[in-house]
Amino acid sequence: MSRRRTLTGTLLSTTAALALVAGASPALAHSPQPSTERDIARAQVAAGVPVPVFASPNVELVAAFPETLGISGVFGISSPHFYMSTTDSISAFNVRNPSLPVLTDTIVIANFENESMTYGERVINGKLRKFILVGIDLVKASPTEEPQHVNVGGGEMIIIDVTDPNDIKQVGRVSDVPNSTHTVACAKETACRYAYTAGSRGKYSIIDLTNLSAPKVLKTLRSPASRENELFVRGAGHKWNFDNAGYGLHTGSGGTAIFDVVDPKNPKVVQATNFQGTAPMWNDFIHHNTMRPNASRFRAFSPPSVANGNVALITEEDYFNDGEEVLCEEAGTIQSWYIPNLNGAAYRSNNPNLDPDKGAIRPLDMFNPVTEQGQPVGAFCSAHWFDYHSSGILAQGFYQGGTQFIDVRDPRNLKSFGFFRSAATETWDAYWVPQRDSAGRSTGRQTNLVYAV
Repeated sequence: MSRRRTLTGTLLSTTAALALVAGASPALAHSPQPSTERDIARAQVAAGVPVPVFASPNVELVAAFPETLGISGVFGISSPHFYMSTTDSISAFNVRNPSLPVLTDTIVIANFENESMTYGERVINGKLRKFILVGIDLVKASPTEEPQHVNVGGGEMIIIDVTDPNDIKQVGRVSDVPNSTHTVACAKETACRYAYTAGSRGKYSIIDLTNLSAPKVLKTLRSPASRENELFVRGAGHKWNFDNAGYGLHTGSGGTAIFDVVDPKNPKVVQATNFQGTAPMWNDFIHHNTMRPNASRFRAFSPPSVANGNVALITEEDYFNDGEEVLCEEAGTIQSWYIPNLNGAAYRSNNPNLDPDKGAIRPLDMFNPVTEQGQPVGAFCSAHWFDYHSSGILAQGFYQGGTQFIDVRDPRNLKSFGFFRSAATETWDAYWVPQRDSAGRSTGRQTNLVYAV
């Protein structure tokens, strides 16, 4: 108990407050699993009836407002707004007071899955344009579109202009992407001209956003991360995460790969996971998403430390493989991997075919904190999306395992820092609320509030 109080002080407050934004049911790689108990609990929340809440002493619920099957969200950078995607709409919220989000506009768009909505902005003709990239991989339809613009099957990305948060609207689309658009990410959020797709079958695409009204596929390239493993026999990429040192980390069924993206039109792979990147236990399903904190501090062969920028924090999502993943101790984990070097010339020379499992990135630890807290109702508790706090604490969704806070300061010993879960929700995503200056711009640091979707 005294240890937890000491750690809490690093979160800028004596209490790690949680703002619960929305509930959802499991995603693509996520076929929904109905839960009568959970549906009843959601209805009770909507009616103002208290439902069971389980939380560690250092986490408290600040606010809750049910949404319709929330899937993903993202904070704006240059203004205090939060954007959320559900199965039937995309909404903008003013979060100048982050404990009291105010809805500003909604665009009706039936969309699955848009699992990781990406924010981007760029100065165009002297004006700052703000927009959201929405990846479509199953279905998308809008009441304002002609029937031929209804997508079933994926390979599409749309652009939602959010420059005016009171009037958000679709302004562009590309529908001929030759690989998975399960997620799409800006190579640089504050100057977003190029975006990378999740990819599949060993490839991914770069989308040119020079003209927001007419985005186009610039080129399609290879990545070991979107290569095959035992379950994904054709290969599936999943997410690009870009760090502050000019690198992009690509996760997928083939493990994790790192690319030099200083020239975002011509990325070069520089390193990837070793044989354990597709091995049982470390990747039973898919490497889902990753972050490399403090990337600018990287020095080759320095001791593994999050502070040294040589640790990749990776979600291994696993809720469907050999059937045992309904048990939390068999479900997907949060993992830490050591990056010894970024010698791209050597990596490419030794692996010209960009096969998976040929890199030097090796695992340090894995952890599923839900196993310490008892089996949740529904028994669906794989690790999912997370966000990193500069204090060294992750906020992460674990589906019916709720929102988990994980201490990653020692990458060889990942451990629980706190948790929150409710009978009314599942958590897909968790986002630290950013600190902002007097003009509402993000400072790059975080508050002690978390939005859980």
